[in-house]
Amino acid sequence: MAARGKHRRPKSRPLTRGVVAAGTGGAALALPIVGATGAHAAQPTQVAQVTQVAQAAQAATPQVALVTHKVSAGDTLSRIAREHSTSGGWKKLYEANRAVIGDDPALIHPGLTLTVGTKNSGTSADPANTTTAATTTKPAASTVTPAAAKTYTNDLDGWIKEALDVMAQKGIPGSYDGIYRNVMRESSGNPTAINNWDSNAVAGTPSKGLLQVIAPTFAAYHVSGTSLDPFDPVANITAACNYAAARYGSIDNVNGAY
Repeated sequence: MAARGKHRRPKSRPLTRGVVAAGTGGAALALPIVGATGAHAAQPTQVAQVTQVAQAAQAATPQVALVTHKVSAGDTLSRIAREHSTSGGWKKLYEANRAVIGDDPALIHPGLTLTVGTKNSGTSADPANTTTAATTTKPAASTVTPAAAKTYTNDLDGWIKEALDVMAQKGIPGSYDGIYRNVMRESSGNPTAINNWDSNAVAGTPSKGLLQVIAPTFAAYHVSGTSLDPFDPVANITAACNYAAARYGSIDNVNGAY
């Protein structure tokens, strides 16, 4: 028996065992031991999930693809720029393709391949390897698609319709019938027609294009946004209609040589 006042202290044991017996009046109840860090045990898993989400987001980088246009007969830089809604118009298109076109933006040859823009072709993320946290919600992708750019046929009908749209934007009067009537009289619908025998030709300024416009008139009444080439069908029509509007009120009022 130990001396009075000198009770023997039980030997302490480290809290590393899985269970401890608690007295319940003769029965032993096994209780799990919760360590000091038990309340934070889930943190490594949460951090891993957040890291995986961030890595997946970084991997989902848009892949950019070039959009090209193959030049065909009758094409002009202004027409191609409008068709593809090129930001900056024909001048920007020329700057981006100067190495292909050469020094004269008015001369583009059929068969050339021009870069007209870029498009997003998807992402590099692999859906099978992408991990997201259970509580993460992702908004549904938009189903709205932009309206397609208006296109025109590469013939007299298309050239007149495109010219009328440009004229409507610039406030230049004129109708399809008025333009068609004068085109057929002046050039029979040939955009490369040139008059080398009349007084204008003798003076060194031959009439050119669908509506037989001389160089000084074309320069004075050229409509911004169209080609600087007088043989360009749309540029020729709009410049001629702009001139006719200033002198006669409208191309519709022109019924003979003007």
